Amino acid sequence: MTDLVLTPTLIQNRAQKLLLASGSKARRRILENAGLVFEVEATLVDEARLKQAGRQQNWSADAVALALAEAKALSVCKPDTIVIGADQMLSCEGEWYDKPEGLDGARQQLLQLRGKTHVLHTAVVLCRNGQVIWRHVAQPRLSMRMFSHTFIAHYLAVEGAACLGCVGSYRLEGPGIQLFASMEGDAFAIQGLPLLPLIAALRELKVLQD
Repeated sequence: MTDLVLTPTLIQNRAQKLLLASGSKARRRILENAGLVFEVEATLVDEARLKQAGRQQNWSADAVALALAEAKALSVCKPDTIVIGADQMLSCEGEWYDKPEGLDGARQQLLQLRGKTHVLHTAVVLCRNGQVIWRHVAQPRLSMRMFSHTFIAHYLAVEGAACLGCVGSYRLEGPGIQLFASMEGDAFAIQGLPLLPLIAALRELKVLQD
């Protein structure tokens, strides 16, 4: 008989081990809140090299996000374990944005993005025994309002270094929500992990029960 564990929200198959290949606190929190039982292993991937390769080969932001997510998942070697890899790209009017370098970099990003709509290309993949078995990318759209220079100064003073770990220089779970006029798409994908498609895939793989 299959060994199951009853979590607060889901029934999970113990025989199917899960591992999140990410050091992201946000992604870990999303999975924990969903009732999943998993291990965590932070990965070291040369993101700059992959992004540069993508630019040289005219990849889309979706393709680069998927390549980054796959590289993270494939960098973890755990036999008979389903590894979750995820990553996110931000594009606005054809430009790609990375995490800011310092508060001056964050200020410049916010000035470039204000009053515009950008896309978060949020990718997630599942790997097992060194093979990609499922992949998905979501494209939530976020529109920043025309905030003032004074607002930016106050925002950066409140957020400080916390915004430097986020592409686009904002955390929606914090004061960064005040930067926006509207948002379209999966709230979990905006935070860095398309949760509902992931859960559906885990059901198909019999990790979670129907």
